Amino acid sequence: MTEDVLEIRNLYISYQTKQGKVKAAEDVSFKIRCGDFVGLSGESGCGKTTTALAVMHLLPKEGIVEGGEILFNGRNVLEYKDQEVREYLWRDVSMIFQGAMNALNPVHKVIDQMTTAIQIHEGVSHEEARERSLELIDSVGIDIARAGGYPHEMSGGMKQRLMIALALVCHPSLVIADEPTTALDVMVQAQILELLKQLRNRTNLSLLLITHDLSVIAETCDHTIIMYAGRIVEMGSTSKIFSDPEHPYTMKLISSFPSILSDKGIDYIPGNPPDLINPPSGCRFHPRCDFTINQCKENSPPLEEQDNHLVACWRRSDI
Repeated sequence: MTEDVLEIRNLYISYQTKQGKVKAAEDVSFKIRCGDFVGLSGESGCGKTTTALAVMHLLPKEGIVEGGEILFNGRNVLEYKDQEVREYLWRDVSMIFQGAMNALNPVHKVIDQMTTAIQIHEGVSHEEARERSLELIDSVGIDIARAGGYPHEMSGGMKQRLMIALALVCHPSLVIADEPTTALDVMVQAQILELLKQLRNRTNLSLLLITHDLSVIAETCDHTIIMYAGRIVEMGSTSKIFSDPEHPYTMKLISSFPSILSDKGIDYIPGNPPDLINPPSGCRFHPRCDFTINQCKENSPPLEEQDNHLVACWRRSDI
């Protein structure tokens, strides 16, 4: 349980655009241990999905890894050749995409897509692969009688659940879930989260959960990472971050989320996220922060650890 499945070290990613270079991820570093559920949150455009796509070797052609390492079980996946990448995906790491509508092949039956993946990566018989596929389809709450259907015959929620089943067919060590429950109603969402917890108990599954829904992270994850404008601003245990956040951005995120336990109104973060082609100097959050001083505008704060909790803020002790 203490072994690191994934370790990202000083990762820098940019996108080349007509307007200029977008600095999508800067000096991103974190670890995921065997059996850990880690939540990754922040506003749209902060670098969450970009980081995940780099782990999966799925960055678009405009995306460039300019520095850093992505270690899976100690090996740098950025150095993998094409065949190694094909073996690594699905078998070692898989991804649950947010857009299930477009992630499934529209011209193949659902059961065929799942059995093909198992056969290619594990070399089992068609019968065994089909049986395993049916078990997973049933486990995500879909009648196995629908397994022979095509994606266009499924509802949006069913497609999302099938995408989750598809990500699990080869028993990967790590699943990256990008907004996996967005298209689901709350009852089905609870079933999916419970399924992921059961898989962790049975197989030591590790999960990187990317979501804007802080309640899902609070309920599901052991550790939480908060990103802002391409950088990690706070990282630590989920209980600590939700009970005693130390970065002003994390405080604002949590206070802007509705809670039945609080009689305070919903807060909001003024302004807009920065332009990552021309980001502000110093701390990137300083134009929207209530605690800004001159040092925040001039120098970027390092991500410093204190009691196993990391925060990038010059005024951490004051706040």
